[in-house]
Amino acid sequence: MGNVSRALQLVLETMVFMKTRLLTLTFMLGCMALLPLAQAGEIDDVKQALLKNLPNASDAEVKKSEIPGLYQVMAGTQVLYVDKNARYAIQGDIYDLKTHQNLTESSRNSIRKKEIDALGEKNMVVYTPKGKVKHTVTVVTDIYCPYCRKLHSEMSKYLADGIKVRYVFAPFKGQKSVDASISVLCAKNRDKAMDMAKAGEPIEKKTCDSPIKKHQQLVQELGVRGTPAIILENGYLNPGYMPEASLKKQLVAMGL
Repeated sequence: MGNVSRALQLVLETMVFMKTRLLTLTFMLGCMALLPLAQAGEIDDVKQALLKNLPNASDAEVKKSEIPGLYQVMAGTQVLYVDKNARYAIQGDIYDLKTHQNLTESSRNSIRKKEIDALGEKNMVVYTPKGKVKHTVTVVTDIYCPYCRKLHSEMSKYLADGIKVRYVFAPFKGQKSVDASISVLCAKNRDKAMDMAKAGEPIEKKTCDSPIKKHQQLVQELGVRGTPAIILENGYLNPGYMPEASLKKQLVAMGL
């Protein structure tokens, strides 16, 4: 009889233990489910506070930064950091000294890539290698920019090394640049028209429903102030001209 009572006691203790574990697990799962909601509510509070001080920031993206208590605000390629009340703002780059990574620039890179992808190659002048495409770069250019022409003179090297070159127009040199850019974009053979324009040869003036305004808007959003500007496939920006050989080394070194 004593053995039976002991067995029943063990069964009851096991049932209590399992019930306790089940309640604990249910509580933990409930907390995990509420965590994203809590984070979302926290971000919403920061956004609302931000709009009180910066009413024009309605399209800005807000997220937690790597530093506790600071929130990253991204508008175009502009990045700044605010406290939870959005009263104080810091403009500058955050570096991870352990990994030696510029975290702010990484955010800018992702924004640039997203904006360029949104424009699409159908709206660009694209030079594609005949063989395998190993790398892709996007070049912001002005037809009359001397260093842009120097870069274009190396196009055969780019193509031979498997580098696809996509052009976005930044007609900084006035109406003549705007007109020439539109003529290239409206040409039946954009590459040929671009080659002629970059060589200083006259091209047939054309008009059409061109994406030139999209180019200009993109350039503004990218924060490009001069040409050429070379943007790598991951969104990294090289301001200014660099020889094709140097760019190729950079692409390989970055694993792009």
